[in-house]
Amino acid sequence: MAMPRTTYPVQFSVDYPDRALNRLTTAFRIFVAIPILIVLGTVSGGAGAGWYSSHGRTFQLSAGAGGLLFAGPLLMILFRRKYPRWWFDWNLELQRFTNRVVAFVLLMDDRYPATDQQQGVHLDYAYPDVGRELNRWLPLVNWFLAIPHYIVLAFLWIALIVVVIIAWFAILFTGRYPRGMFDFVEGVIRWGARVVAYAFALITDRYPPFSLAA
Repeated sequence: MAMPRTTYPVQFSVDYPDRALNRLTTAFRIFVAIPILIVLGTVSGGAGAGWYSSHGRTFQLSAGAGGLLFAGPLLMILFRRKYPRWWFDWNLELQRFTNRVVAFVLLMDDRYPATDQQQGVHLDYAYPDVGRELNRWLPLVNWFLAIPHYIVLAFLWIALIVVVIIAWFAILFTGRYPRGMFDFVEGVIRWGARVVAYAFALITDRYPPFSLAA
């Protein structure tokens, strides 16, 4: 999706479920989400290792893949003034999948997260014109410049946990996610998505706004 250059180059939204949510899966959401959390772990940098023996010989098995691409894009921007499109697409799709899982865990949708469809969770990055839009040196310090955001987000996530617990009870009794609470949770995720895109995915030099709003 193309975005006007006047808007922030990271846009996030979640469709409000204007319907009765599944109370059973809501009640046991943390357990229902375990399989998709395992899948997410395998593609977001998680790794595991184990040993087994056979016929007197010992072997090691390891598994792990993926993760947000940071060092590669940083070096390409720094030395080649390029951001390979497939690296950009990988980071975008990984964050889309991550946010679908996060939205599911936070009770914003009762549909099980898909691995390849946006469903009701929408995240878009504007592909940067590296030569004109990205300062080749800023990727070295973006993560550091974002420290004020990390501090604010830490407090926002504490508040978010409290809000989600209240929303959990509301859904169990009414089947509905209170709209004000939903908007707050959506705003916190949006804020975090913009910080990730700026500090780690490196798709923009524009400092993220201190705002929950779209």
